[in-house]
Amino acid sequence: MELFELLSTLCQTHGPSGDEQSVAALIETLATPHVDEIHRDTLGNLICHKRGRGPKVMFSAHMDTIGVVATHIDEDGFVYVGALGGVPAGHALYTPVRFHNGVCGLLCADGGTDTDKLKASDLKIDLGASNRAEAEALVKVGDPAVYATPTREAGGRIISPYLDDRIACLILLMTMERVKETDNDLYFVFTVQEEVGTRGAKTAAWAIDPDYGVAVDVTLSDDEPGRKHEGSSKCGQGAAVKVMDRSVICHPQMVSKLMALAEEKGIPAQRDVITLGGTDAGPIHLTRSGVYTGGISVPCRYTHTPTELVDKKDVLACIDLVIAFAEAKLEKEC
Repeated sequence: MELFELLSTLCQTHGPSGDEQSVAALIETLATPHVDEIHRDTLGNLICHKRGRGPKVMFSAHMDTIGVVATHIDEDGFVYVGALGGVPAGHALYTPVRFHNGVCGLLCADGGTDTDKLKASDLKIDLGASNRAEAEALVKVGDPAVYATPTREAGGRIISPYLDDRIACLILLMTMERVKETDNDLYFVFTVQEEVGTRGAKTAAWAIDPDYGVAVDVTLSDDEPGRKHEGSSKCGQGAAVKVMDRSVICHPQMVSKLMALAEEKGIPAQRDVITLGGTDAGPIHLTRSGVYTGGISVPCRYTHTPTELVDKKDVLACIDLVIAFAEAKLEKEC
């Protein structure tokens, strides 16, 4: 499947935090020809294993997305919602959404609401229903919904909902397809519930007990209009090698190893520091007695909005760098 087609399929597949079964099934089908074994743990993480005799390397990409969950249906048929993860209510207002059963609606709020102070709990979904009975025939309290915006190409860039983190799912899928012979014992892990507390990576890393961990995700792009240097990476300048975020200070030898591989292979790369947010690297590096942990990220504009943006050149650079690390000669210690 061509890169854009595959990414579009991933981004349009239902899979908010706690309801990742559909996207997990899609990824399992795509991954099966390229690994030796696949299983899901109790929490729902999809763990794809390419066996090797060397050190265990865990690559992690979360397959869950942010979304909203129905909390109440009023007498006029409006569905009140709560947030699944960090939903920026002001940016989500008047965005179409879709439930797992295919029912669609529109996020709205009371007229006159100050959008600068809007919270996710102020949002409602207009299903087009005339009353509670009509709405309850369509959805139930507890049903999650996701953005129903399209995936598009814009020059050399891609605009889509849920590039965070379906773009990293694509990167791992393309890596496991292209990686050549290596002694490393590779685990490609598609985690659940990252957006509500990096929960899946914690259980997966504990079970795998890796020697090395690499979280693959998006990162804040500092060239977004109005961005006040909360991040150091920029769209179009290559793979972002994580130095730190609020969940992790990456092992300096991992940062050095990834940057050295990028230089050796001619892969565009940049050092990445962000002052907001975190990734699966947070729980991975704290597993058992500690894990040599790094991060490879795609700079992304407008994260958590219904229309995120990445540069295709950065995506390709991240694929090349993940492959380079997967094939690298690794010891039990960096």
